[in-house]
Amino acid sequence: MNTKYKKLIADEFRNCVTGTITRINNNEQTYRPFHTALLSEEIIYWSGFERSFSTSFGQRVIEELVRLVALSNGAEDVQRQRETNITIDMAYEEAIRNHLQRLRTKNKIYPYDWNSSLAEVQSVQQTGTFITIRIISDIWWRKNGIDHFISLKTVKPNIDQTAVAKEDCLHLSIALPTCKVYFGLPYNPYGENKESYSFNPPMGIFDFRHDSVVLIGKEMWDTIGGNGCYEELLEIAKEVGKETKARIRTIYN
Repeated sequence: MNTKYKKLIADEFRNCVTGTITRINNNEQTYRPFHTALLSEEIIYWSGFERSFSTSFGQRVIEELVRLVALSNGAEDVQRQRETNITIDMAYEEAIRNHLQRLRTKNKIYPYDWNSSLAEVQSVQQTGTFITIRIISDIWWRKNGIDHFISLKTVKPNIDQTAVAKEDCLHLSIALPTCKVYFGLPYNPYGENKESYSFNPPMGIFDFRHDSVVLIGKEMWDTIGGNGCYEELLEIAKEVGKETKARIRTIYN
């Protein structure tokens, strides 16, 4: 990754922390009488700080980091909140809707892995009647003439968010067969390995541990930014952390 993008990424990390400090210093914390009665002021302060930072380090920042790493890895164009209008046969639309409804019944016998899902939808007989659908993708980028779409979610997405994301992925894959679609989580709260992911609510929509379209943590960043991108991001964060940790130590004494 070249110096230009490293600096822009460092600025994103830095701004998350400085923004949190500003909000906390402006008395963002809410009145919680029972917490105050039961806990020390220091614990209350730092719990509020962490909560505020986690809010800051959310969708907007992740989207911007993804945009920057895609550009750093040779993307010809990148857009956040990309609107795509597709036209597909009504039979495909009905098959996708029925497939998602069946997945949400939590019938474990019904196949829910990506390859089975896509094959099921592709196998339906077309009607000759078409429908136009508007899709908003968190990030779209084009590299080597190929369109890539990713739906970015929190590391513990709910079932509704996950179902909508899979619906979008199926729509795009049917309408644009040469495109690449992904469902991405910026890190795995259960460990480094994808196979360790174990947040149960959405796991019957995608096969989180094996689907190639599901990207978690290192796999997500390296897919978008190239091999070693995840480690580079962590190194940038650690360098910024030397500065931000020093500043944080001075604000509560």
